[in-house]
Amino acid sequence: MHFSFNQQDPFHSMDKLESFKSLYHRAAERKGGKRALDFLLDEVHYLSNAELKEVVTDDRVLSAFTKKIFQSGFVWRVVENKWDGFEESFFQFNLEKVLMMPEEMMERKAADPKIIRNYNKVKTIKANAQMIFDEQQNGHSFIEFIANWPASDMIGLWAYLKKNGQRLGGNTGPYALRALGIDTFLITRDIEAYFRAHDIVTGGIQTKSSLKAIQDSFNQWQTECDLSLSQLSRLVAYSTGDNSVQVA
Repeated sequence: MHFSFNQQDPFHSMDKLESFKSLYHRAAERKGGKRALDFLLDEVHYLSNAELKEVVTDDRVLSAFTKKIFQSGFVWRVVENKWDGFEESFFQFNLEKVLMMPEEMMERKAADPKIIRNYNKVKTIKANAQMIFDEQQNGHSFIEFIANWPASDMIGLWAYLKKNGQRLGGNTGPYALRALGIDTFLITRDIEAYFRAHDIVTGGIQTKSSLKAIQDSFNQWQTECDLSLSQLSRLVAYSTGDNSVQVA
């Protein structure tokens, strides 16, 4: 794998932000060299806008949202093992059928041992189906709507999901986007620690100013290299925190 470095002023107007080259070299030192780091950064394939619109349907969007909501704060493997039960119970996440489900049916579904019995999370299925349906009324599919969202404003998409959906705040929305094949960074503990250590974030991590500072940082790094947001997200984590274990 080869990563190119673009020859631009890395500090731009963000005088606290280190260059991509500095970030990359420190991560390589921590991971046992450039070859080991490049192996760790080997890219998962994210879909282009055209591919997303062609292969992903809105029922799969609802499915991905629901899976990540149930995985949040729970053992992911257990959710995965029960997922066929979820698909069966909620009509393969067909929007029209989900939206027609009365509350009594939702309560019965939430008590079924085929799924994970958590009524508060089950209720999000209908709420998020409504969000998707409402956006469809603007003349496009929901996957088209999110596929066309500019990568330079991923925090805006996160905010939309948090405001208009249910339980899609924090990293739940971003994890769901990745599951759908959409490239995005995350804000993990190591990544938050990096931005705090460099005094780029000083307040709450989910405030508008903090999120904008983080988005601006990723945008700047992307002008200096050819890595995806997902790769950059991992690179930041590899460059700081406790994950200094090297690749053998």
